Amino acid sequence: MDEAFRALADPSRRQLLDRLNTRNGQTLRELCDGLATTRQAVSKHLSVLEAANLVTSVRRGREKVHYLNAAPINAIADRWLSHYDRARASALADLTTALERHTVESPTFAYTTYVTTTPQRLWAALIEPAFTRRYWGGIALVSDWQVGSPVLWQDAPGDEPRDLGQRVLAAEPYRLLSYSWHGFQPEHAEHFGWSAEELAARLGERRSTVTFEIEPHGPAAVRLTVIHDDFSPDSEMHRAISGQLDGSGGWPELLASLKTLLETGEPMPEATPAG
Repeated sequence: MDEAFRALADPSRRQLLDRLNTRNGQTLRELCDGLATTRQAVSKHLSVLEAANLVTSVRRGREKVHYLNAAPINAIADRWLSHYDRARASALADLTTALERHTVESPTFAYTTYVTTTPQRLWAALIEPAFTRRYWGGIALVSDWQVGSPVLWQDAPGDEPRDLGQRVLAAEPYRLLSYSWHGFQPEHAEHFGWSAEELAARLGERRSTVTFEIEPHGPAAVRLTVIHDDFSPDSEMHRAISGQLDGSGGWPELLASLKTLLETGEPMPEATPAG
């Protein structure tokens, strides 16, 4: 947390975070475009932001793509905002968003966390129904995890698993898992208080993609990076999985529960499934 505060103290680094907040997932070249500073200086600022875990990067071919990482900011909010102050800050943030919102062509959610576990155990936590049920709020993900296979949702033990249209896109054990994401369901409308017209409008959003990348981090930990992208412009699903809708913990809450489960043997109480 100290590193995050030190990194945020520099206006140039805050500017880079603002650029990633406007359009997440940019290369060094893209981030340098239009800035009155050198490529080397931007690269150094990005290194500081990565060391503070405020930015995460994923290699795509010969280039690194940089993403804003919400994990440390969530940790700061959890520590420093009381429930009362959080409500006031949230109200102000919602007002600012309403006044300033502009359509983002294709928003991206990125999150990096470090878990004291092994790649094999983390992989099991991502794919085994008995594991997923414990931190997905009772939901089990059921699949053979072969490319092209469905990823079914089982709401409770003994229920028939439901096909919500999710498909495995990539599965490299202990390293990479990717699958397409579901669209909104009738239970989402009930949960969020949407009218039939609001649900119908959101059913028109295209399917997004979630990708998990696992990397060893030292002798006893792994680095887990989650990239959820390919959303429709101004996507309500993006806001749901980011935890920006009332009643949705999204990926931040779910991944915190996963980390807690692997490190302590028990998930966080009342985890809310992402989206």
